[in-house]
Amino acid sequence: MRKIRNVLSLFDGVACGKIALERAGIKFDNYYASEIDPVCVAIAEKNHPDLISLGDVKNWKEWNLKDIDLIIGGSPCQGFASQGHQLNFNDPRSKLFFTMVKIIWDYQPAYYMLENVGMRKEWSDIITDYMGVEPVILDSSLVSAQRRKRLYWANCCLLYTSDAADEGLGVDLGGRRII
Repeated sequence: MRKIRNVLSLFDGVACGKIALERAGIKFDNYYASEIDPVCVAIAEKNHPDLISLGDVKNWKEWNLKDIDLIIGGSPCQGFASQGHQLNFNDPRSKLFFTMVKIIWDYQPAYYMLENVGMRKEWSDIITDYMGVEPVILDSSLVSAQRRKRLYWANCCLLYTSDAADEGLGVDLGGRRII
């Protein structure tokens, strides 16, 4: 992976993407975060004073960012989650996925990654068509106490180090696993 100048995190929450990049040893110059929940923004800004808050993803055309090398995000999942009404892209929150796609197309980053919940194949197929890559299924128990299957679409290799039991995911590369 080449040097990352600027990271753009969409639907950022409390800057977990920043933490993950730092823990993975991926260096970057600036971390731009788009988030609308005021509690999440306050926590992220308190814990990461160097974070650059952008506000609502719907206002992305006003950002005028330069040299974005990596875009990451987990677009709202309510329309896809099995526990919800399963409105898929008819849910206005889940429809924000298309905003993320427009941002990726506009900024043309070298790398991008989208995370979302396990969902019906016909919905993930639509996302796959837009993202241009097949998803990888990971269990969030690899990095948290929760056991939930998550889908990751990324145009680069996903690497992680894990002491967790081998669940048949990825290929061992001498202590690192490539997904």
